[in-house]
Amino acid sequence: MSRGTEGLAWFKSSYSGSEGDSCVEIAMAEQAVHVRDSKDLARPAFEVGRAEWAPFVRFVAGV
Repeated sequence: MSRGTEGLAWFKSSYSGSEGDSCVEIAMAEQAVHVRDSKDLARPAFEVGRAEWAPFVRFVAGV
């Protein structure tokens, strides 16, 4: 689970769906990429280490 996400610059991920049904936002930090569901901000964000970001995206994309 992600801690200390206040003050991060969140933006819609290019991997988020274009139909408006998959609203994934990410924020880059020095040591991690933070991920959240912009449609449900009550859910906690999580973080993926920067070195693990590319393998994580490939896994999520099913590539």
